[in-house]
Amino acid sequence: MNTLLTDLEEGILTITLNRPERRNALTPEMQEELIAAFEAAKTGAVKVVILTGAGAAFCSGLDLAVLESMFEQTVEEQKADAQRTAQLFRTLYALPIPAIAAVNGHAIAGGTGLATLCDFTFAVPGAKFGYTEVKIGFIPALVSVFLGLQLGDKQARNLLLTGQLFDAQQAHELGLVNEIVASEMLLERVHLFAQELLQNSPSAMRKTKELLIAQTASELDARIERAVAASLHTRQHPDFQEGVTAFLSKRKPRWQD
Repeated sequence: MNTLLTDLEEGILTITLNRPERRNALTPEMQEELIAAFEAAKTGAVKVVILTGAGAAFCSGLDLAVLESMFEQTVEEQKADAQRTAQLFRTLYALPIPAIAAVNGHAIAGGTGLATLCDFTFAVPGAKFGYTEVKIGFIPALVSVFLGLQLGDKQARNLLLTGQLFDAQQAHELGLVNEIVASEMLLERVHLFAQELLQNSPSAMRKTKELLIAQTASELDARIERAVAASLHTRQHPDFQEGVTAFLSKRKPRWQD
C-alpha cells in the first residue's frame, strides 16, 4: 500500500496512516486503502485491529488539495467521493472484530471520525480533536451520523455547530476517549490492552459486535444516505468554495448573506 503501513503479529493487525509529511491527511487513495485493509481484517487471522498514525499527527482530516479539487469535479465525481467516505466510516464502524485507535497526535474532522469510530480510543495528552467543517463552509455530514449515536443529540449539536477544538481530557469526559496515555507509552499500553482482548472468546466478541451493529443498521443506512445527499448539496454552495479559499489564503471568510 502507498499510504498505509500494516503489521500482523499474533492476531493483532496494526494499521498506520503513513503520510506524516501531510499530517496523515486523507486522500481518496488512503480512504480506498483503509477500506481494503479493514475488509481484509475480517479474515480469521486477525483478532484485533489497532489504528494509529505516523509522525506527530494521527490524522488532520481531508487533504486540502483534495478539498480544492472538489471545485472541478462533476456532480457524479462528488457523489462518488461522498459515498467513498461513507463506506470508509461504515466499514470501520461495522468491523466484526475489536478496533482500537492509538491517537498519537491531533485528530481533526475526518480524523476525529476515524479515532472515535473505533471501539476503544486511547490518546496522548496533547491530542486535539474537533469537527471543524463548519469553519470552512463544509458540513460534518457523515461523522454526524455516528456522533449522534455516540453522544446524544445535545452534545453532538454542540461539537458539530461550533466546530470547536477540544483536547484529550475533554474528549475523555465526553466518552469519546477511553484512556489518556503518555506519548512514550501509547503503543505499549494499546498492545497490552489488545492482549487482554485476545483472552476473550473471539466468537463471542464477534457476535457481540454483530448484535450491536444490527440494532441500528437500518436507521444507520438511512442516515448515511441522507448525509451523502447533504454533503453533495453543500459542495455546490458558494460558502464551501469561499471557506476553503479563505482558509488557504489565511483570511477570514466572507460568507454569503
